[in-house]
Amino acid sequence: MVFRKWYRDFFVFLQQISKIMDYKTTIIGRRHEQDLIREYYDSPKAELVAVYGRRRVGKTYLIKQCFDETFDFYFTGSFETSRSTQLGLFKKELERYSGCKQRKPKDWHEAFDALREYISSLHKERIVVFLDELPWMDTPKSGFLSAFSYFWNSWASSVPGLKLFVCGSATTWMLSKFIGDKGGMHGRVNRQIYLRPFTLYETQQFLRSKNIDWEMYQVTEAYMTMGGIPYYIDMLERNLSLNENIDHLFFQEGAALRAEYDFIFRSLFRNSKVYRSVVELLANSSVGMSRQEIQETMKMEDGGFLTEVLDNLCKCDFLRQYAAFGKKEQGKMYQLIDLFSLFHLQFVSKFSGQDSHYWSNMQDNPRRMTWQGYAFEQVCLHHIPQIKLKLGISGVLSEVCSWSCKAFTDKDGTRHKGTQIDLIIDRRDETVNLCECKFSTDAYIISQDYAERLNSRKETFRALTGTRKSLHTTMVTTYGLKRNKYSDVVQREVTMDDLFRDVE
Repeated sequence: MVFRKWYRDFFVFLQQISKIMDYKTTIIGRRHEQDLIREYYDSPKAELVAVYGRRRVGKTYLIKQCFDETFDFYFTGSFETSRSTQLGLFKKELERYSGCKQRKPKDWHEAFDALREYISSLHKERIVVFLDELPWMDTPKSGFLSAFSYFWNSWASSVPGLKLFVCGSATTWMLSKFIGDKGGMHGRVNRQIYLRPFTLYETQQFLRSKNIDWEMYQVTEAYMTMGGIPYYIDMLERNLSLNENIDHLFFQEGAALRAEYDFIFRSLFRNSKVYRSVVELLANSSVGMSRQEIQETMKMEDGGFLTEVLDNLCKCDFLRQYAAFGKKEQGKMYQLIDLFSLFHLQFVSKFSGQDSHYWSNMQDNPRRMTWQGYAFEQVCLHHIPQIKLKLGISGVLSEVCSWSCKAFTDKDGTRHKGTQIDLIIDRRDETVNLCECKFSTDAYIISQDYAERLNSRKETFRALTGTRKSLHTTMVTTYGLKRNKYSDVVQREVTMDDLFRDVE
C-alpha cells in the first residue's frame, strides 16, 4: 500500500512537470517567465510567487496554462465586492476542492485557517495554490493583508513543496502593499514575475496562431492601437480587415472596447479620477511635461500625492520618466506611452456615435496620419533593444533620452531655430544616435528642405550641449529610405522589419 501511494504521488508529480515542459509550445512568447515558473516549481521548499503587470496583459492566462488549470486550490477576488460576499465565494471554492462541507468564515483569518486545514490533508510532493486578483480581496477594513501575512509567516512558508502563486492587476497595490510591504510581508515575496505587454514579434506570432497573417505594416498599426495587450489582440477576427476590426471593437454599437478605458482606471487605482486627469493632460503633449508643469496645470498642491500618482503611472506602464540629454535628476519629464490610452483619447472619447465605419472612413484623414506619426515614435520607444540590435550596439552601455531647445543666438551671432529630438541613444562608445521615426506607406523620401533641417538640428545640438561625441543621424522608418542625392545625410537606418526581431 505504501509503495502504491508513493507511485501514485510520483506519477502525479511527473504529470505536472510534463505540463510545465509542454507549456512552452502552447503559449506565445513569455519564455523567460516560463523558465522562472519551472524553476520555482522544481524548488523543494515553499515558494510565494507574485505575478504582476498591467490589466489584460495575460497574468492569469500564464499561470492557468502552465498548470493546465489543475490547481490544488484556486480562488479569484471580485471587483468592488464586499468582504462578506468574497468570504462566501471563498467557502464555496474550498468546498469544491476539498469535497467537504465548510462553514462560512467570519473573517479572513478564519478563511485562511480553513485553507490551512485543507492543505494539511493533502499528501503530495508539490501543492499548487493560486490566488488571483489579490488586490480586490483587500477591501477597506477587511483585514485581508494581515490575515494573509499570518497564514504565510506562521505556517505556509515552512511547508515543503507548497507553491503559492498570487496575481494582481493593480500594480501599485502589488508593489507598495504586498511586494514592498514594510510590515508582516516585508521580504517574504522572494519570487517576482513582472509581465510586460507583447512586442511586435510576439504580437505577430499571436496573430498567426489565430490564422491572421497580416503584413508587418498592419501588425504595427494594430500594435499602435492596442499597445501589445494580448487580451485586446485576441479580439481581432481573421475574416475582417484591420480597419473593420477597429470599427467593430471601438466604434460600432455595443463595441467591446468602447468602455474599456474607463474600467482600467477604476480597477487599478483608488483615486482613479486624478490618475485619469494626469493621463489625459499628457495625451496633449507629445514630448511630455515636467512635474512642475503638471502640478501648475492641474492646480494641485505641492505635496507627495502627485509624486505618488506619477510613480504609480510609470510602474503601470502608462507613463515613462526620462531626462534630457546630459541631465540626470534635473529636467525630468513625464510622457504618455500607453498606446491604448493614447488611441482612446485621440479618437474613441471624441467619437459622436454617428458613423459605425468611422475608422475605415478616416483612412486619409490628416488627424489619423498625425496620430500614426506620434504612435510610431512610441512603438520605437517600446523596441529599443531591437533598435540597438540593428545598430550593432546591444552590448554597449547606453541611455535613452530626448532633447529640446528654444530659438537662440550663439556667440558668433548665428541664429538657431528651436528644435527637439524625441529619441536619442547616448552611447558609452563616444557616439550618439539622433533618431528620427517616420511612419509611411512607402520608402521615405528625404527632400532638400528636410536634409537641411536634419543637418541644422545636429549642429544646434552640438553647439548647445557641447558634446564631443560622434553624432549619427539615424532614421527609423517603415520601409527604409528611397535613395537620392539627399539620403546620405543619414548615417544609420532601422526599418520596421528590424523592430520585429525576437530579442527575448
